[in-house]
Amino acid sequence: MMHMHMTLYWGKDVTLLIDSWKTESWLSYLLALLACFIFASFYQYMEDRRLRFSSLASSKSNPSPPSYVPLLPNYRRSAKFATAVLFGINSAFGYILMLAIMSFNGGVFLAIVLGLAVGYLLFRSAGDEKVVAENVCACA
Repeated sequence: MMHMHMTLYWGKDVTLLIDSWKTESWLSYLLALLACFIFASFYQYMEDRRLRFSSLASSKSNPSPPSYVPLLPNYRRSAKFATAVLFGINSAFGYILMLAIMSFNGGVFLAIVLGLAVGYLLFRSAGDEKVVAENVCACA
């Protein structure tokens, strides 16, 4: 019978997302934490890309299509489509991160929160951009 934790616990034995992803040694646990950290940081990178496409799609100026994409009839419409696709991908990433946190393992929780913070610092904290109202929840 499988034991499911319903409170925060600390330890190397964790089942992450699927039954076959179990950590039973310190090495496998640390690799799982590293994967969570990288995935959370990548989520912030993808969110930055989505916000940039969204900004491009809603810009007031009507830029001409770039010369390297001659088949796109409307550059702004393409940016809106890319924004929608990235929103779907980011939503899936956010829900996967949420489900990983629901393992209730303290190390997984810290790895994901630190990954989100480092990803935000690296990819989304540039001071030269306009402020965009955002939802801080990783699954939104």
